[in-house]
Amino acid sequence: MHRVGSAGNNANASRPRKERRLTYVLRDSNDAKHCSGVNCLILPGVDAPGGGGDGGHYLFSGSRDGTLKRWELGNEGAVCGVTFESHVDWVNDVVVTSNDTLVSCSSDTTLKTWRAYANDGECTRTFRQHSDYVTSLASAHQSNIVASGGLGCEVFIWDLEAAMVPLARASSEAGSEGRYDGFPSGLSVPAERLSTANSTGNASGAMLANSYAPIPAKGHKESVYALAMNDSGTLLVSGGTEKAVRVWDPRSGAKQMKLKGHTDNVRALLLDPTGRLCLSGSSDSIIRLWDLGQQRCVHSYAVHTDSVWTLASAPSFSHVYSGGKDLSVYVTDLATRESTLLCTEQQPVLRLTLQGDEWLWVTTTDSALNKWPSQEQASLKAFQRASTFVAGSLPFTRARACMDGSAPVALYTHPTSTIPGTAGIVRHSILNDRRHVLTKDATGNVKLWEITRGTVITDFGKVSFEDKEKELFEMVSVPAWFTMDTRLGSISVHLDTPQCFSAEMYAADLHVPGASEELKLNIGQETLRGLMANWMTRRRQRSSITSTAANGDAESGIGEHHPDRRPSSDDSHDDSNSHQPLVLPAFEFSTSSPPSIITEGSQGGPWRKKASELDGSEDEKDLPGWVMECVLHNRLPPRENAKCSFFLQPCEGTSLQILTQGKLSAPRILRMHKVVNYVLEKLVIDKPLEDSASETTSTTGRQGSQQAVGNGYGPFRPGSRVWQQPVKPVVEIVCNDQVLPLEMSLATVRAYIWKKPEDLCLQYRTVPNR
Repeated sequence: MHRVGSAGNNANASRPRKERRLTYVLRDSNDAKHCSGVNCLILPGVDAPGGGGDGGHYLFSGSRDGTLKRWELGNEGAVCGVTFESHVDWVNDVVVTSNDTLVSCSSDTTLKTWRAYANDGECTRTFRQHSDYVTSLASAHQSNIVASGGLGCEVFIWDLEAAMVPLARASSEAGSEGRYDGFPSGLSVPAERLSTANSTGNASGAMLANSYAPIPAKGHKESVYALAMNDSGTLLVSGGTEKAVRVWDPRSGAKQMKLKGHTDNVRALLLDPTGRLCLSGSSDSIIRLWDLGQQRCVHSYAVHTDSVWTLASAPSFSHVYSGGKDLSVYVTDLATRESTLLCTEQQPVLRLTLQGDEWLWVTTTDSALNKWPSQEQASLKAFQRASTFVAGSLPFTRARACMDGSAPVALYTHPTSTIPGTAGIVRHSILNDRRHVLTKDATGNVKLWEITRGTVITDFGKVSFEDKEKELFEMVSVPAWFTMDTRLGSISVHLDTPQCFSAEMYAADLHVPGASEELKLNIGQETLRGLMANWMTRRRQRSSITSTAANGDAESGIGEHHPDRRPSSDDSHDDSNSHQPLVLPAFEFSTSSPPSIITEGSQGGPWRKKASELDGSEDEKDLPGWVMECVLHNRLPPRENAKCSFFLQPCEGTSLQILTQGKLSAPRILRMHKVVNYVLEKLVIDKPLEDSASETTSTTGRQGSQQAVGNGYGPFRPGSRVWQQPVKPVVEIVCNDQVLPLEMSLATVRAYIWKKPEDLCLQYRTVPNR
């Protein structure tokens, strides 16, 4: 999301403030599946505290698609029970505390809390303490202590019970509907300034009473990638790009020791339940076992041939499961140093989680979750067949053994079960009409999207992306009214003002019933109407219930296409607009797979929610002001480069008179047949209809089809002069010696035919009437 920067000097004081962005995320498949890599996984009651009596039946996952999911585990597979959606970037880690609070952290720099076993999927609180991506969490199994670390060289220790005290107090005063946002430490907040939150999960008023400040673990000089905490919450270890393991007292944030030995980033950490032993995995491919009482490394295990990203172990700490960049999952006996290749994945391994002593869940940069049997379930015959070796203590010994020996044999070749995901989008191309996008997913499927409706209109299957892109090329020029990316594994369309209002289309091209030939529609405005249709409907419903009759009359036209609500500078809409529906068919978004909206208002911070779940209570505290101005009041900001200036001259060698001495100005989307009409209007040729009738018709035509008024240039108003057949001449418009198609626009001519920075020059000539 865009951050709003303050002016640093007088020279910048006059610069306009950067407006907040609105993004919508499109999915074409079942929302009950992840569509990008799964960064984190936890089984309450096994890997984490809490979960009550039901903890063992649930699995929580967090993905690079920005969502968390709760899976209900059963004999016939796993079912997605709830999707937790509020983060606006990758979810990097997740824990469950002893009071059944789900805590997640994200690359959007926030921590969020949720009711783990509720079915509403609502975020209960957001903490915005970190200055950069939050990469890791750790929790104490016997308390509500949670630690968070990230790329901002910061580690914070949170007492969630204390952090929720202001929440509970405010909730008791404000009612059961309250949801609150977290606030930075050091804020002095008056006790009487309480406020409930609206449906976005951000605070809608001032601040919470007695705002909570976490304990900082000061001393990190570089980014933090991994954290671990013992069961009682008396010991915290951290690691990162400093290549060392730091040990802290989480009760005070005090440093206790620093353990050196790794030669690259520390990416994974484990503590035994007592806090005496610590395991670390590093990008140097080594796993180290530390004795914290002796403050030294007691064993090194060279198991992998590349970075170690994740570790898992049973409470007995007798052996460790490890995975990482080399796609392999190994199980290593910490006493005998024997390592066995448990399985091999198709993608780098991101997270390992044990389900009891029998099963191991594995997640990768793919969107699926795989369940493998653990070492205990393997038969003697399988062990004899699998690749087993004694782990060395230096990384080159493992790499040399891998090069000298044959391909390793895994203990298991196929997972017992899989929770499937949706293939994420890995490549995209915005087509020239700026309404369609071609995408390719991780499995090679190529699809064509219509982003103004958020739907896939054609699934081409596994075809060449390059060939399909060439096939769909169209010589048309439309301003870049949006930007997009596929960082979340799906299409994220970004709308920024005023750029998002730079493109227009004729209503007739969108097959709007009853629309006049001259009616133009702003693509960005109509797309926003489609996105916010549910919000506008709910807002009207709330207004009609709570307002007086007079206020109800004033609000009854909210969101309708009404000519009086159009901006005064926009002369491209006529009265037929008042007869159009609230949302035109070309901009209706799917209700079965609605888009998610990511944005922020004047308070709180960025939030994400399904467009269909907006309840109408969201206001300027939650939504950008320019969005509300557009959809509620039809007010658009001033637009630059909406016009195209050009010269119109007779072709060389013709005897036609010069129609204008200066430049003309017209909308960029004006087509050549309008220019032809203009030429016919101005030409003086023998035997036209009598002048008076012609002028009357011309004047009427100008009023009904006025296109633009030049800014300092001559106005361009194509007329509709009536000619008798066969007297009416045939006029051709030429540019760079090419005859222009009648349906080509000025912008397209300039981009593909003229190809010069100077003002466009068009020429006209008459040809024999066929």
